[in-house]
Amino acid sequence: VSITPEVTSKKINRQIISQLINLYRLTNLGGRIPAYDGMKSIYTAGPLPFESKEFIIKLPDSDPRPSSSTRPRKERQFRVVIRLASKPDLYTLQQFLRRRHFEVPYEVIQVLDVVLRAAPSEKHTVVGRSFFSTDLGPMGQLGDGVEYWRGYFQSLRPTQMGLSLNIDVSARSFYEPILATEFVQYYCRDLSRPLSDQVRLKVKKALKGIKVVLTHMEYNKSYKITGISSQPMSQL
Repeated sequence: VSITPEVTSKKINRQIISQLINLYRLTNLGGRIPAYDGMKSIYTAGPLPFESKEFIIKLPDSDPRPSSSTRPRKERQFRVVIRLASKPDLYTLQQFLRRRHFEVPYEVIQVLDVVLRAAPSEKHTVVGRSFFSTDLGPMGQLGDGVEYWRGYFQSLRPTQMGLSLNIDVSARSFYEPILATEFVQYYCRDLSRPLSDQVRLKVKKALKGIKVVLTHMEYNKSYKITGISSQPMSQL
Protein backbone atom coordinates (compact mmCIF):
# COMPACT_ATOMS: atom_id res chain seq x y z
CA VAL A 1 0.00 0.00 0.00
CA SER A 2 1.23 3.52 -0.80
CA ILE A 3 -0.07 6.81 0.60
CA THR A 4 0.45 10.14 -1.19
CA PRO A 5 1.47 12.64 0.06
CA GLU A 6 3.78 10.48 2.14
CA VAL A 7 3.12 10.46 5.88
CA THR A 8 5.81 9.55 8.42
CA SER A 9 3.43 9.16 11.36
CA LYS A 10 2.12 5.63 11.85
CA LYS A 11 -0.81 7.10 13.78
CA ILE A 12 -1.92 9.21 10.81
CA ASN A 13 -1.33 6.30 8.43
CA ARG A 14 -3.61 4.12 10.56
CA GLN A 15 -6.28 6.83 10.57
CA ILE A 16 -6.17 6.95 6.77
CA ILE A 17 -6.46 3.19 6.33
CA SER A 18 -9.14 2.99 9.04
CA GLN A 19 -11.18 5.59 7.16
CA LEU A 20 -10.69 3.63 3.94
CA ILE A 21 -11.94 0.44 5.59
CA ASN A 22 -14.98 2.21 7.06
CA LEU A 23 -15.91 3.61 3.65
CA TYR A 24 -15.17 0.66 1.36
CA ARG A 25 -15.17 -2.55 3.41
CA LEU A 26 -18.56 -3.74 2.16
CA THR A 27 -18.00 -2.62 -1.44
CA ASN A 28 -14.53 -2.35 -2.97
CA LEU A 29 -12.85 -4.50 -0.30
CA GLY A 30 -15.33 -7.34 -0.71
CA GLY A 31 -16.16 -7.47 2.99
CA ARG A 32 -12.52 -7.96 4.02
CA ILE A 33 -11.00 -6.15 7.00
CA PRO A 34 -7.30 -5.61 6.23
CA ALA A 35 -4.66 -5.74 8.97
CA TYR A 36 -2.25 -2.82 8.54
CA ASP A 37 1.32 -2.54 9.84
CA GLY A 38 1.27 1.28 9.86
CA MET A 39 3.75 1.53 6.99
CA LYS A 40 3.67 -0.19 3.59
CA SER A 41 1.85 -3.50 4.08
CA ILE A 42 -1.70 -4.70 4.62
CA TYR A 43 -2.88 -8.29 4.89
CA THR A 44 -6.30 -9.91 4.44
CA ALA A 45 -7.67 -13.36 5.24
CA GLY A 46 -8.59 -13.87 1.59
CA PRO A 47 -8.14 -12.25 -1.83
CA LEU A 48 -9.42 -8.76 -2.51
CA PRO A 49 -11.63 -8.31 -5.61
CA PHE A 50 -8.82 -6.47 -7.42
CA GLU A 51 -5.05 -6.61 -7.90
CA SER A 52 -4.57 -2.84 -7.87
CA LYS A 53 -6.92 -0.02 -6.95
CA GLU A 54 -6.70 3.66 -6.08
CA PHE A 55 -8.72 5.39 -3.37
CA ILE A 56 -9.06 9.04 -2.37
CA ILE A 57 -9.38 9.46 1.39
CA LYS A 58 -10.12 12.70 3.22
CA LEU A 59 -9.29 13.39 6.87
CA PRO A 60 -10.15 16.46 8.94
CA ASP A 61 -7.15 18.77 9.18
CA SER A 62 -5.48 18.40 12.56
CA ASP A 63 -4.62 22.10 12.48
CA PRO A 64 -7.69 23.89 11.12
CA ARG A 65 -7.92 27.70 10.97
CA PRO A 66 -11.55 28.60 10.31
CA SER A 67 -12.36 32.29 10.18
CA SER A 68 -15.63 31.58 11.97
CA SER A 69 -17.00 28.76 14.07
CA THR A 70 -19.70 28.07 11.46
CA ARG A 71 -17.26 27.31 8.65
CA PRO A 72 -16.59 23.55 8.20
CA ARG A 73 -13.19 22.21 9.13
CA LYS A 74 -10.58 21.88 6.42
CA GLU A 75 -9.81 18.43 5.07
CA ARG A 76 -6.59 16.82 3.95
CA GLN A 77 -6.77 14.58 0.91
CA PHE A 78 -4.68 11.44 0.44
CA ARG A 79 -4.25 9.12 -2.50
CA VAL A 80 -4.08 5.49 -1.37
CA VAL A 81 -3.06 2.73 -3.77
CA ILE A 82 -3.50 -0.90 -2.74
CA ARG A 83 -1.60 -3.31 -4.95
CA LEU A 84 -1.12 -7.07 -4.66
CA ALA A 85 2.55 -7.67 -3.87
CA SER A 86 2.74 -11.30 -2.74
CA LYS A 87 0.92 -14.06 -0.91
CA PRO A 88 2.35 -15.51 2.33
CA ASP A 89 3.24 -19.18 1.97
CA LEU A 90 1.07 -20.70 4.69
CA TYR A 91 2.03 -24.20 3.53
CA THR A 92 5.54 -23.77 4.94
CA LEU A 93 4.00 -22.80 8.28
CA GLN A 94 1.79 -25.90 8.23
CA GLN A 95 4.78 -28.08 7.47
CA PHE A 96 6.75 -26.44 10.28
CA LEU A 97 3.94 -26.99 12.79
CA ARG A 98 3.74 -30.65 11.69
CA ARG A 99 7.51 -30.93 12.18
CA ARG A 100 8.03 -31.78 8.53
CA HIS A 101 9.92 -28.56 7.87
CA PHE A 102 12.60 -27.42 10.31
CA GLU A 103 13.37 -23.95 8.96
CA VAL A 104 11.35 -21.33 10.83
CA PRO A 105 9.04 -19.44 8.39
CA TYR A 106 9.76 -16.01 9.84
CA GLU A 107 8.06 -14.13 7.00
CA VAL A 108 4.73 -15.85 7.64
CA ILE A 109 5.08 -15.41 11.40
CA GLN A 110 5.69 -11.70 10.86
CA VAL A 111 2.45 -11.49 8.87
CA LEU A 112 0.51 -13.21 11.67
CA ASP A 113 2.14 -10.87 14.19
CA VAL A 114 0.87 -7.85 12.22
CA VAL A 115 -2.63 -9.36 12.18
CA LEU A 116 -2.58 -9.93 15.96
CA ARG A 117 -1.38 -6.36 16.56
CA ALA A 118 -3.94 -4.70 14.28
CA ALA A 119 -6.86 -4.47 16.73
CA PRO A 120 -4.81 -3.37 19.79
CA SER A 121 -3.10 -0.72 17.64
CA GLU A 122 -6.50 0.85 16.96
CA LYS A 123 -7.59 0.91 20.62
CA HIS A 124 -4.43 1.59 22.63
CA THR A 125 -1.43 3.93 22.63
CA VAL A 126 1.44 2.22 20.82
CA VAL A 127 4.99 2.70 22.10
CA GLY A 128 7.49 0.55 20.22
CA ARG A 129 6.04 -2.97 20.29
CA SER A 130 4.00 -2.36 23.45
CA PHE A 131 0.45 -1.17 24.05
CA PHE A 132 -0.67 1.15 26.85
CA SER A 133 -4.07 2.40 27.93
CA THR A 134 -5.93 3.75 30.93
CA ASP A 135 -8.34 0.84 30.38
CA LEU A 136 -5.70 -1.86 30.98
CA GLY A 137 -5.40 -1.36 34.72
CA PRO A 138 -5.19 1.21 37.49
CA MET A 139 -3.18 4.35 36.82
CA GLY A 140 -0.87 5.97 39.32
CA GLN A 141 0.72 9.33 40.02
CA LEU A 142 4.51 9.62 39.80
CA GLY A 143 4.69 13.29 40.72
CA ASP A 144 5.81 16.41 38.84
CA GLY A 145 2.96 16.13 36.31
CA VAL A 146 3.73 12.54 35.34
CA GLU A 147 1.55 9.44 35.71
CA TYR A 148 1.93 5.79 34.75
CA TRP A 149 -0.31 3.61 32.60
CA ARG A 150 -0.53 -0.15 32.51
CA GLY A 151 0.25 -1.97 29.28
CA TYR A 152 1.67 -5.09 27.72
CA PHE A 153 4.17 -6.32 25.16
CA GLN A 154 3.20 -9.14 22.82
CA SER A 155 5.07 -11.22 20.29
CA LEU A 156 4.39 -14.39 18.31
CA ARG A 157 7.18 -16.93 18.62
CA PRO A 158 7.85 -20.41 17.23
CA THR A 159 8.38 -23.13 19.85
CA GLN A 160 8.75 -26.91 19.86
CA MET A 161 5.03 -27.14 20.67
CA GLY A 162 4.01 -24.79 17.84
CA LEU A 163 3.36 -21.07 17.83
CA SER A 164 3.32 -19.27 21.17
CA LEU A 165 1.84 -15.83 21.85
CA ASN A 166 4.11 -14.24 24.45
CA ILE A 167 2.57 -11.45 26.54
CA ASP A 168 4.49 -9.48 29.17
CA VAL A 169 2.76 -6.97 31.44
CA SER A 170 4.46 -3.59 31.74
CA ALA A 171 3.94 0.02 32.78
CA ARG A 172 5.16 3.32 31.35
CA SER A 173 5.16 6.97 32.35
CA PHE A 174 3.05 9.56 30.52
CA TYR A 175 2.51 13.26 31.02
CA GLU A 176 -0.76 14.16 32.73
CA PRO A 177 -3.32 15.98 30.53
CA ILE A 178 -3.03 19.27 32.41
CA LEU A 179 -2.43 22.94 31.62
CA ALA A 180 1.17 23.95 31.03
CA THR A 181 0.93 26.42 33.92
CA GLU A 182 -0.13 23.59 36.23
CA PHE A 183 2.86 21.56 35.11
CA VAL A 184 5.23 24.47 35.75
CA GLN A 185 3.76 24.86 39.24
CA TYR A 186 5.22 21.48 40.17
CA TYR A 187 8.63 23.13 39.81
CA CYS A 188 7.79 26.71 40.79
CA ARG A 189 5.24 27.13 43.55
CA ASP A 190 4.78 30.88 43.01
CA LEU A 191 3.97 31.80 39.40
CA SER A 192 3.58 35.48 40.30
CA ARG A 193 7.37 35.77 40.33
CA PRO A 194 9.72 35.38 37.35
CA LEU A 195 11.24 31.93 36.90
CA SER A 196 14.78 31.62 38.13
CA ASP A 197 17.33 30.31 35.64
CA GLN A 198 17.61 27.12 37.67
CA VAL A 199 13.86 26.44 37.57
CA ARG A 200 13.56 27.53 33.93
CA LEU A 201 16.26 25.09 32.80
CA LYS A 202 14.62 22.32 34.83
CA VAL A 203 11.24 22.99 33.22
CA LYS A 204 12.86 23.23 29.78
CA LYS A 205 14.48 19.83 30.23
CA ALA A 206 11.16 18.30 31.26
CA LEU A 207 9.06 19.84 28.47
CA LYS A 208 11.43 20.05 25.49
CA GLY A 209 10.02 18.09 22.56
CA ILE A 210 6.56 17.73 24.12
CA LYS A 211 3.51 18.73 22.05
CA VAL A 212 1.01 21.13 23.61
CA VAL A 213 -2.37 22.29 22.32
CA LEU A 214 -3.71 25.85 22.45
CA THR A 215 -7.19 25.84 23.97
CA HIS A 216 -7.99 29.57 24.24
CA MET A 217 -8.87 30.07 20.55
CA GLU A 218 -11.72 29.01 18.25
CA TYR A 219 -9.53 26.26 16.87
CA ASN A 220 -7.05 23.89 18.49
CA LYS A 221 -3.48 24.34 17.32
CA SER A 222 -0.63 22.14 18.46
CA TYR A 223 2.99 23.16 18.93
CA LYS A 224 6.14 21.35 19.93
CA ILE A 225 8.03 22.96 22.81
CA THR A 226 11.62 23.79 21.83
CA GLY A 227 12.63 25.89 24.82
CA ILE A 228 11.56 28.17 27.66
CA SER A 229 12.31 31.89 27.24
CA SER A 230 13.83 33.89 30.07
CA GLN A 231 11.76 36.90 28.97
CA PRO A 232 8.11 37.49 29.93
CA MET A 233 5.43 37.44 27.22
CA SER A 234 5.08 41.24 27.39
CA GLN A 235 8.66 41.62 26.13
CA LEU A 236 8.54 39.09 23.29
